[in-house]
Amino acid sequence: MYFQQIQTPGLGCFSYILGCPAAGEMIVVDPKRDIDDYLRISREEGMRITAIIDTHVHADHVSGAHELAARTGAPIAMHPDSPVTFPFTPLPEGTVLTAGAARLEILHTPGHTPHSLSILVADLVRSPEPWLILTGDLLFVGDIGRPDLVGEAVLEEQIANLYQSLFEKLGALPDHLEVYPAHGAGSLCGKGMSPKPNSTLGYERRHNPRLQFSSQEAFAASMRQDFPVRPKSFSHIIATNMRGAPLLDRCPQSQALSLSEFLQHRENGALVLDVRDALAFGGGHIPGAINIGLEKSLANWVGMVVDPLAHLLLVVPDQAAWITIRTELHRIGYDHILGYLAGGMNTWISAGMPVHRLKQVSPPELAQRLNTFPQIRLIDVRTPQETSSGHLPGAQYLPLTEILAACCTLPNDEEIVVYCASGYRSNIAGSYLQQHGYTNVTSLAGGVFGWTRAGYSLSTANPSQP
Repeated sequence: MYFQQIQTPGLGCFSYILGCPAAGEMIVVDPKRDIDDYLRISREEGMRITAIIDTHVHADHVSGAHELAARTGAPIAMHPDSPVTFPFTPLPEGTVLTAGAARLEILHTPGHTPHSLSILVADLVRSPEPWLILTGDLLFVGDIGRPDLVGEAVLEEQIANLYQSLFEKLGALPDHLEVYPAHGAGSLCGKGMSPKPNSTLGYERRHNPRLQFSSQEAFAASMRQDFPVRPKSFSHIIATNMRGAPLLDRCPQSQALSLSEFLQHRENGALVLDVRDALAFGGGHIPGAINIGLEKSLANWVGMVVDPLAHLLLVVPDQAAWITIRTELHRIGYDHILGYLAGGMNTWISAGMPVHRLKQVSPPELAQRLNTFPQIRLIDVRTPQETSSGHLPGAQYLPLTEILAACCTLPNDEEIVVYCASGYRSNIAGSYLQQHGYTNVTSLAGGVFGWTRAGYSLSTANPSQP
């Protein structure tokens, strides 16, 4: 049996190829939207793609099922009651699919969504006994799928489903069964995932904190607590996956734009997204631009900050960055990409266009300024978990998610210094505040990491609210 896990950096997504080179057949599970990996493996291993399975309607990434089906003619298969508007092959509980030596048995495991599937996989060359289970978004390494994404109205039902699927349906399976989930560290479909890409049922039963409850009541009480923040992009992605994602060659053909073309789109309301690093953006950027640096978590932060229907203009450091960001945006359904400014900021500056700056302050500079000007409003934009280990003395706590929701709660007549762990999120916060009219904003370069490594201490007192 051929088995391959495909990782999507940044989003924390896993997809799978199961097949048999001897039989020349393979099945793809939970494909990402850019499908070159699957086509390459199909070609190199001499395996024809015979089926495409989505374990559920995804919320965090656009499925590549339609893209792959269009290129290969393979059918898309899902749970029979999946709330989609396109034709598909139904997979009721107990359905068995084969691709040569690979045998896949379908389990209905609701909880993350009402129509979620898990897949028992056997290598018939070795044994008909299942060797591993693809758990979709039911069970992760170190966590479980969140039950809240389909809506508050069915949350209690979903929590009950989650318990039944985890403790009863998976509870009947042996400890040695290997677990391969649809997500890992970096995904927003859970909040405590391990960076390890696979596990076993036995290990998760012993050490996964979500599987340590002695009763359904205790489990339900735990699951009613706070869930990870739901990005703006999730509703759009769900809707896209329900109707079937448009093929990428039918999306607007983005391109290198001249300054006059760039300006015309900007005047028509397009959003400028600058993916350069924090210091480059801070040194000079197009007025009104949002800075989300080209790092592995970029897609998740775009999903938090940017309207999924926004028309986007990109400022990139080079051609390679353009290709990368375009792919990442398509993965989360941001398809209205108008293009990027040819020549980048050099083109903008050479034309004598106005430039804004997001001031960057080093830890020693900030320490000195706080001694001289104690009235500076110092804002910690990290998560509650991060602030529990300490914060800069005198800081107020306003997480980035709240700034994005209601940045106007901060006064506009004071100097504001924002900081996070490393400076990445504080630049997002600072650029967002600038876009909303805040003119005296500074970002702490290096964040808390830089502050402590420079020898400055953190306060453990509870930070105040602005």
